[in-house]
Amino acid sequence: MIWLMFGLLWTLAGSDEIYKNVALRGRGTQSTNFESLSSATNAIDGNLDPDYSHGSCFSSKSQLSPWWRVDLLETYKISHIMVTNRGDCCADYINGAEILVGDSLANNGNNNPRCAQVTTIPLGGTQTYNCFDMKGQYVNIILPGKTGYLTFCEVQIYGAPVAKEESCACPQKCSNDNQ
Repeated sequence: MIWLMFGLLWTLAGSDEIYKNVALRGRGTQSTNFESLSSATNAIDGNLDPDYSHGSCFSSKSQLSPWWRVDLLETYKISHIMVTNRGDCCADYINGAEILVGDSLANNGNNNPRCAQVTTIPLGGTQTYNCFDMKGQYVNIILPGKTGYLTFCEVQIYGAPVAKEESCACPQKCSNDNQ
């Protein structure tokens, strides 16, 4: 049991850094807003309450490929993402969603690489998806090619800051930018 706990802590902490829920300081947006009670920022407010009527959940309108996005305001190494589903109804509205992580806003961020696919999360349940230190400023959740509602109550994104040199695709360009 002790070794299992040590392994989990090592996985979440890395060798010299602690991953924190960086979503809390992010800025949320969405493709559509079901109603004023269902703002994108509700999903990053730190409140795990799975009851939509309490005002801490997100929901899109029914549409083709609904999406939700958080701008983390800088690039992070993303260890894992935890998604809490609604507990009052509609558990299947998130089934088939993709979790994307990257630095691009092309197609509203929906072209970024996939961290995970949501198969199912029970009513009020929380599921963890490992992203294995994918780097990105934006995290999207999208129902690609599917018409319907997208709804959930909380997204926790555990990440560590990326040094500027580490986030550059071309080290020569980065060193030129610093001059």
